[in-house]
This record gives sequence, C-alpha cells and structure tokens, in this order.
Amino acid sequence: MEAPLIIPRLTVAVLALALFGAAPPLPPLSAEEASAARYVRAQVEFLADDRLEGRLTGSRGHEIAATYVASQFRALGLEPGGLDGQWFRQVPLRRASNEPGSLVASMSGTGGGSLRAGVDVAVLPSLTERHREINGELIFAGYGLDEPLLGFDDYRGLDVRGKIVVLLGGVPAKLPGDIAAHLRSTKKEAAAARGAAGLIILSGDGPRGDVAATIRRTVTDWHDGETIGDTMGVRAAITLSQEWQQRLFVGAAQSLAAVRMAAKSGSPRGFPLPYRLTLRTASSWEDFFSPEVIGKLPGTGPLAGEHVLLMAHLDHLGMKTDEKTGRKTIYNGALDNAAGVATMMEAARELVASGKPPARTILFIANTGEEEGLVGADYLASHPPVPLASIAGVVDLDMPLPLYDFTDVIAFGADHSTIARTVAEAGRQMGIGVAADPMPQESIFVRSDHYRFVRRGVPAILLMTGYANGGEVAWKNFLARTYHSPADKLSQPIEWRSLARYGMLNARIARALADAPKRPRWIARDYFGDRFAPGQPRAPRP
Repeated sequence: MEAPLIIPRLTVAVLALALFGAAPPLPPLSAEEASAARYVRAQVEFLADDRLEGRLTGSRGHEIAATYVASQFRALGLEPGGLDGQWFRQVPLRRASNEPGSLVASMSGTGGGSLRAGVDVAVLPSLTERHREINGELIFAGYGLDEPLLGFDDYRGLDVRGKIVVLLGGVPAKLPGDIAAHLRSTKKEAAAARGAAGLIILSGDGPRGDVAATIRRTVTDWHDGETIGDTMGVRAAITLSQEWQQRLFVGAAQSLAAVRMAAKSGSPRGFPLPYRLTLRTASSWEDFFSPEVIGKLPGTGPLAGEHVLLMAHLDHLGMKTDEKTGRKTIYNGALDNAAGVATMMEAARELVASGKPPARTILFIANTGEEEGLVGADYLASHPPVPLASIAGVVDLDMPLPLYDFTDVIAFGADHSTIARTVAEAGRQMGIGVAADPMPQESIFVRSDHYRFVRRGVPAILLMTGYANGGEVAWKNFLARTYHSPADKLSQPIEWRSLARYGMLNARIARALADAPKRPRWIARDYFGDRFAPGQPRAPRP
C-alpha cells in the first residue's frame, strides 16, 4: 500500500515508558493463543526470508511464496478455489519501460522550442503502443473531473478530441478524503472518454524531481489480449518541469497563478493554451504471468452459492540495486504484507478446525501485483473465479502492525457499508474496539486491493490494527522509518501473540459475514454505493 511518510511525534506514552520503565508483562498465553502465535510466526518467517528475495511480482521468490501458500491451504483442509479446480489463477501481466534516449519532444508557440528529455519533459511508458508519435494542441480543463453525482463537469464547453489536456493536480477542497482520492484516480479515464490524446497534470515539488522520476518509471498492468487493465485511456501521460508548467499559461486567458487562485473556491473553467506539443517515444515490454492463490472453504445450505472473500497481498518490492555500488538490497516486507497473509491463513486454520461449515462459501485469496498498482486484484475483479454477483463482501488484510498489544482495529471504509458493523460485533466478543479512520487525509480506503471490488459494486473494507494502546506511536514510527524500506524485516520486535489475536479476529469476522442471514449492504446515500451499485439494496444511514 502506498502512503506518504509521516514524521513521528513524541507522545505522553513514550515519555511514560522512558520515565517509569516497561509495561507489566502480559498474562500467559492460552493453549489456543500459543498455537496461533506459533503458526503465524512460522508463516511470516518463511515468507519474509531473504531466500524469497522480497517476493516481487513475477519473480522466482514470489512464485515460491505462492506455491508455499497453496501447499498450506491444502494442509489446512481448504479446497482449490480457482477455475478448473486449480489453486492458482494466473494473471497475464505486462511491464513497460521507456527505451533509453527515445523521447524527443518540442513545444511550438511563443517561446517554444525543444524540450530536454528527463529535464523538461517525461512520458510514462505505454502498455499498448511500442512506438508513439503525438502532436496535439494544449487545452486547460480545470481539475479534469466529470462526475454528475457530485456536480462536476470540468469539460463543459470544451472540445478536447485529439488534444493534450492540462489539468490541476488534486481536487477541490472540502471533499471527503475517500471521495477525493477516488476522483483523483479518474482523471485519465475522464480525459480518454472525451477523446483526449494526452494528459499533463500540473504538480510536482521541484524543478526536475517529478520529471526525472517519471522517465525512469515502469508501468505494469494485466492484459487479456484485448484489454489492458486499468491503464486504458489517453495515449500519453506527460510530466513537465515546473518552469514549463508556468510557461504554458503565458499569453493564455489566465496566468497559472490566477488559475490556482480561482481553484481555491472551486474548479476553474477551461480554456485553450497557446502551445502545441509534439513528441516521439518508444517503450519496451516484458510479458509474464503471476499467480493469485485461491483457497475455498465450501459453504453449506441455501447460501452456499454466495461468497465472502478474505484477501491479503503476497507480493512486495523485491530487490533494489544501488546505482553507485551495484549492491542489491532485499525488501523483505515482513509486515507489508507477509503478516497480513499469515493472519489470513490463521483465520482459515481456525475456521477449518472448528468443524462447522460456513453458510456462505469463503474464498481465501493471496493477491499478486498490489505493489504494482493493485493489478492482481483488478484482474480478479474483472475475471472472478465465481460470478461477481455472488460475492457478498470483501475484507482486505493489508499490513497489520503487531508491534504492540492492539486493543482496537481500523475498518477503512466503515462509513460506506454494513461490513464495519460485523467487524464491530466480532471485535466486541474479543474485547477489541473499532475506531474511526484516524488519518482520513491519507485516503487509505481507495489504495489497497479491496478497492478494485468496490469499483465493481461489492461492499468491501480494509482492516488494520488501530491507534489505541500505543498504536499511534507504533504506526507513525513504522511509516516514517520502516515502511517500504529494507528495515521491514524479521528483526523488528514483532509481538506474535498480537498477530495471532488479529488472525483470530479475522476468523470471527469471516464467520459472521458467511453466516449472516443477510448480505452486507451499502449505506443509503453513500457515494460509492450510488456510483458503483445503484440497484443494490441499502441499509439505513446510522
């Protein structure tokens, strides 16, 4: 899961620990807790081992991890949940990168001229065209939003067919965080629907930083011979330096400063810009497969044809090479997300051991490609192993933080569907609370695998350990110092009993969703329900 770094703060809890020493020891584990703690530890220790080399999507290490998870599913007593009785659903993927030295670009208009690749301009590689030549007029279109449900129509009165659309970054202020993040992700889709050839988003924190980073980026998505996943849209996503972003508006109807001022009170109206951009570039492709691992615990009775999905992404960042020394560093991903997979497996272990079949069938899914942009889950949501309409709900387990004795969990997306009520009841039985999203500015609800099912109309949440009982300090330290770094490894002070308890909670949640007489429902007048599931039943808003 992508998240900006958060600088930790010294809190009263930290000061108390420094002044008065460690907290009193926890009570001894019950036999059930001890067994669960041993099991989750064994899973994390295998999945985060150096020999798996960080489990990069498409790598040998990820293939080994997937084979291991499938073997564990079999040993636990699950059945294969893929098509034709298979454990794996192979996802056809394509990774694209820019051919070095291939980008040639120029801007025509007053003060125009050649643009320096990697300094003035960069273009993301293409998954659909090896060689691209684009020549288009530039046109400003506000934030580039097109959402009738919220009254946004930034393309009103503009003809952008064959042109390159220039957009403000972000969205208008005061939108709820989840909705704002969703709308930011739709800009390419909206521009493509209007026939735009390219897209420039006005953003960046330095004269060259965004441009230099963009030209080195790779892009990965699934393809099935006709469709290229979530990346279908404009032919070119273009990044310009801060200097050129300013120059685009010289001689236009408004300066960039005036546009940004107008944006403080809403979405400014669009207008043509006095430039035409011409570019030529080439992309190289790597086509490969990577597996989703799917285990099934069959339901029984009249609801057995419905499904509850418990999922956790198995992939991480692999290895990175230092450009100066050539040394490779492994990004083990112990907590992101070997820990999430381990708790999903513990939930499966407990549910099978209970000897009581669920009413609805439960699918346990170890996703691939989350770190590549949720591409494995997106493929699965587009090509589900069961009818999409039969999926009652999804719970996503991404990056639990077993570095403290958690007493609450965060259900990201709690405001959107009734799944959060099920989580609350399951937690109550274990003395675990459910907290509101403590970091709405991070828009986490739309940034993990469950979101791909939300976009298909399926109620879904993302579950993480909460901020209570030292969690806030632990989370801020982890995000600032460890997240997506080589430090996310087994040497962290992982509390295995805490991780086991989290797995036990997940088992209760899955059982409650599977056995409930009614499926989860979207909350009345919820944006995501109205956008993606307009015909489904609603639950009253609390």
